Amino acid sequence: MSSTEKTANVAIVGAGLVGALNAIYFAKRGWKVDLFELRKDMRLPEVKANQRGKSINLALSERGLSALRNSGLDLDQLILEAAVPLRARMVHIGKEGRQMSQAYGKKDQHINAVDRARLNEELLDIADKLDNITIYFEHNLLQTNMDKGELIFTVGSEKKTYQSDLIVGADGAYSRTRAQLMRRIRMDYAQEYIDTAYCELTMPPIKNAGGEDDFALDPNHLHIWPRHTFMLIALPNPDKTFTCTLFMPFSMFENIDSDSKVMDFFREHFNDSIPLIGEKRLLQEYSSNPRGALISIKCKPYHYKDKAMIIGDAAHAMVPFYGQGMNCGFQDIQVLHETLDKHNVGAELSADGKVSGLQKALDEYSIERSKDAHAICDLAMYNHYEMQSAVTSPLYLARKRLEGTLHHYFPKTVIPLYTMVSFTTIRYSEAIRRWNHQTWWLNAAAATSVSVVAATAVGLGLRYYEPMIKSISKYACRT
Repeated sequence: MSSTEKTANVAIVGAGLVGALNAIYFAKRGWKVDLFELRKDMRLPEVKANQRGKSINLALSERGLSALRNSGLDLDQLILEAAVPLRARMVHIGKEGRQMSQAYGKKDQHINAVDRARLNEELLDIADKLDNITIYFEHNLLQTNMDKGELIFTVGSEKKTYQSDLIVGADGAYSRTRAQLMRRIRMDYAQEYIDTAYCELTMPPIKNAGGEDDFALDPNHLHIWPRHTFMLIALPNPDKTFTCTLFMPFSMFENIDSDSKVMDFFREHFNDSIPLIGEKRLLQEYSSNPRGALISIKCKPYHYKDKAMIIGDAAHAMVPFYGQGMNCGFQDIQVLHETLDKHNVGAELSADGKVSGLQKALDEYSIERSKDAHAICDLAMYNHYEMQSAVTSPLYLARKRLEGTLHHYFPKTVIPLYTMVSFTTIRYSEAIRRWNHQTWWLNAAAATSVSVVAATAVGLGLRYYEPMIKSISKYACRT
């Protein structure tokens, strides 16, 4: 860059996980970055003390890991320390809590239960160390003038104005940046609340034979108590606790309004969890922890000219049942910057104050990424049903066994949907297309597959194909 060229400036509204990582990406691109956050600095001790019970645990899978790796950051030690590998679901069935493990994928495949706050703090620490990033806390976005690149915040009792060449809204499902953007463009917008609330509970460590803290349940599983219209899940934390989340209709929360009703409800539906959570803790957290609402948001386009855009939950909030909210947001960033690279977008401003190639890049990103965001929003809704009910269905279990067997023998031809979503970076929209094709093919083939495989087994050796025959036979008999 010559001495006469000016460096582009980006204002990112929202310093959560997506905003902080995007700030790092832009800084490494050479841009000057202003990162604004409504809340206090989450790293302050007094803020940390009040974080419990206000957010759903996160599952970090391949899309999120890919975006972290692609940023150039070395987060291996952080992931090792702040994450617990999850290799399967553990389904707790019936009043007695009989356990059934359901693997997510192959033996070497796992997702990671991560500490949201710790990962966010680490990203903020990294951003703080970069000379071209400035972080502003307790800045409440009041309005923007996108054509002028102007942002006005309230800071305490004052108003402060900042200038930027690009405004990026990473300010969550209730995004003010999106609201401002909707005034400038014809945005297709849809939101849906589901009739499910959530409340977080804590399962403390137990003492092992050596007197040390240990997990109360198998830590390499996401534990789930599916009860059709409601469910309890538990994810492990590095400190040997589990964060439990109770999902059920608002009306049920409203009706279970006394200690006796809470205990009766848990004894009937989650009896094996009571000694692990502890009766006193259960009653205290049920009554005091907030009830969260679950919203799904789809919109498009995501940008206005080369002036402003939205990303992460601001562009596509989803219900949490596929564990893809953070992963999708992180992948947004990777895809955005790959698109900027494709259009040779640098950090230099031209004489007329423009960034070469930026508008074309945002046009392409907005069109292509919205397809995938809408797809994962739909999949997250589908997985709500699957987690609450389908995981105990014989047909679901048979289909899962069949897909797993076929994937083992034909790994490029048949890929389970969960594998495509969690263990690859295949576009979400492509994953749905392939899944729909596989579903049709599997249903059509189920009736004849047993005879075909059996005939093959006769020719090539029954012992080699025996596991495959058993899996397909079980599925075909139930179809």
